[in-house]
Amino acid sequence: MYPEFPAVIHGKLRYTWAQTYERSVRLGSALKKRGIGRGDTVAVMLPNIPAMVESHFGVPMIGAVLNTLNVRLDAEAIAFMLEHGEAKVIIADREFGAVINDAVSRLKHKPLVIDVDDPEYGEGVQVSDFDYEALLKEGDPDFQWSFPADEWDAISLNYTSGTTGNPKGVVYHHRGAYLNALGNQAVWSMGMHPIYLWTLPMFHCNGWCFPWTITAMAGTHVCLRRVDPEKILQLIQEHQVTHMCGAPIVLNGLLNVPESARASIDHEVKSMTAGAAPPAQVIGAIEEMGIQVTHVYGLTEVYGPVTVCAWKSEWDQLPLHDRARKKARQGVRYQTLGGTMVGDPNTMEPVPKDGETIGEIFLRGNTVMKGYLKNPKATEEAFRGGWFHTGDLAVWHEDGYMEIKDRLKDIIISGGENISTIEVEDTLYRHPGVMEAAVVARPDEKWGETPCAFITLKPDAGEVSEADIISFCRQHLAGFKVPKTIVFSELPKTSTGKIQKFVLRDQAKDLD
Repeated sequence: MYPEFPAVIHGKLRYTWAQTYERSVRLGSALKKRGIGRGDTVAVMLPNIPAMVESHFGVPMIGAVLNTLNVRLDAEAIAFMLEHGEAKVIIADREFGAVINDAVSRLKHKPLVIDVDDPEYGEGVQVSDFDYEALLKEGDPDFQWSFPADEWDAISLNYTSGTTGNPKGVVYHHRGAYLNALGNQAVWSMGMHPIYLWTLPMFHCNGWCFPWTITAMAGTHVCLRRVDPEKILQLIQEHQVTHMCGAPIVLNGLLNVPESARASIDHEVKSMTAGAAPPAQVIGAIEEMGIQVTHVYGLTEVYGPVTVCAWKSEWDQLPLHDRARKKARQGVRYQTLGGTMVGDPNTMEPVPKDGETIGEIFLRGNTVMKGYLKNPKATEEAFRGGWFHTGDLAVWHEDGYMEIKDRLKDIIISGGENISTIEVEDTLYRHPGVMEAAVVARPDEKWGETPCAFITLKPDAGEVSEADIISFCRQHLAGFKVPKTIVFSELPKTSTGKIQKFVLRDQAKDLD
């Protein structure tokens, strides 16, 4: 309907929707000519570039399964995924050439490897003599693709981070991808022709289904190879970006851009953020910059976000801090999710909506994964009792909104009292010198375990001591919740910006 509208912007590259459609069709056609078809896995190791957008269409057009690989992983992890997912093709950017060459060398059954030489990068290691653009030329622009024979067919394969043991392969189907893509539009009221900046990796839950959402709304994909806060602000202004997504760490990065490098935002920008609740301080500060935050919640197993803190106009009148605390809740289900429940993980009964009783978040519906690839035991356990078990602990408020208190494995039990690490972190973020904070349990002979806070200070924080932080916390928290230990350091993170608490827990155990 909008063939001449701008579809993809990548540096100096510009593609209209007619061009992007043809490139996607050519990709599907070329892969089919090489024997790839229904149920075959096509892996991609790509940053947020046009080839990644095209792969989200060309691969499903022939009923194949798209496996987007985490570009920060090492060769051993990539080799496991390629073998476990039985990839027949891998399309890889030269930036990750060394890792891909190493990973492929470990495989008994070698996939067809296709080299992507991004003109906006121009470096890296060639992975194959077979070029991506040459592959597209093999494809037929008039190729008659069709919808899958069955809407429950797999559309993509996404691997969990695998903090313990091998990562699990999460299988998405066409129905779920379609529904969650349109669910994104519905909860965000995006309208037609959004201009979307790719601050979220497309390898993460297929970019929360936004490659499909933005295309459905005839929007524009503004590509970004890597997260660079100054570049983000520049692109927002240059292309009049309307929407973007990312972990709270992305928002935090924007807040810490030096004043001299900040491009002013003179139009409405909406940012969707997920994960553990962004600290109220971060939400308040980012909205003062001119970016309106929508808080969502989800997991790899549910196609990205599936609940949203649906906003109510009466909350606009609240003071900034109270407004931000409302916004930090995980909220209510997408219209496209079947159901949510905060319940007892043993009895599977819902907890009271009193804002105090802690239970596990359970989800169900068509936007929940088919299951874990080749892992029936883990699949069965995840769906025990007819609900998907998220492992996240939350309370249910009287108005029906959920609020995460912790991961099941992160809650601190000190002297029989439950301590929410998220509550303590939220307090730490209110300290003017704190840039990032994470709280984990540290073993304690007397109390069993006590809160240990790892903190990264702002560059201009000046002198901030352990005593300063503890004193600040005592002003805002009950005594038993105040961290007993403070460690100033850089925080270890996953490729999607999540803080790796399992690493910090190990460090806390080893502290003198």
